[in-house]
Order: sequence, then C-alpha cells, then structure tokens
Amino acid sequence: MPVFDIPEDALEERFLSGGGPGGQNVNKVATAVQLRVNLFRLGLPPYAYRKIRELAGSRLTSANEILIQANRFRTQEANRQDARERLSEMIAKAHERDPRRIATKPGKAAKARRTDAKKARGSIKQGRGKVRLD
Repeated sequence: MPVFDIPEDALEERFLSGGGPGGQNVNKVATAVQLRVNLFRLGLPPYAYRKIRELAGSRLTSANEILIQANRFRTQEANRQDARERLSEMIAKAHERDPRRIATKPGKAAKARRTDAKKARGSIKQGRGKVRLD
C-alpha cells in the first residue's frame, strides 16, 4: 500500500478525555485524539476527492473536514498514531480506482424467455377471474 504525504497544515489534533480501559487514569488524562482533516488542503485529484467524501460518510463535517476519533489505546501517542494510520488508509483507499463498468444488453433468447414467462403469468392470473354461469 503506497504511503501518501499528508501536509501538517491540513491536520488539527485535539486531545479529549476518553472512555475505555485505564481505570481512574481515564478521568485525569486526556488520551483520546480527535483528528480533523481539511479535505481541500490534502490536494487530492478529483476522483480521489469524490471517493474519500463517500468513504468518510458521517465523519464528514459541513466544513469539508473529516473527523477521526481514536481512543482505542491508553496513551496519547498510540491513539495519535492510530488516528493518522486510519487517515492514511482512507486516503489510500480513495486513490484506488473502481473498474470501468461496461454496459451490457440482454440477448434475444433472454428477452424471449422473459416475454414467455410474462404471458404464462398473465394467463394464470386471467384464469382467476369471476366464474360466469352462461
């Protein structure tokens, strides 16, 4: 997986007190990391920009920033590293291009089978009508 250079001016880190393991230490030390990434400053090509917006989902803010929360570990540095790794994985995934889709049409035999099935179904339904005593 290629590593992409993330400009430091595109990142903003904030340390919060997080839940999880750590006992009483959790209440005293701000170990959780909230990483904000400005998408415009990343300098992504248009296809990667569109895909990263799709990948970010609910983590994307109205100011076009991705918000990554990391509180898996007990230390600030480990959470910081985790957040940055998750960001680089997301950027790498955004650079992967989807294969071009080739539009196909159904063949003649498939069309014929479909119309035959529709006619058969229609005749079955027609047989369900009211019984008339002539």
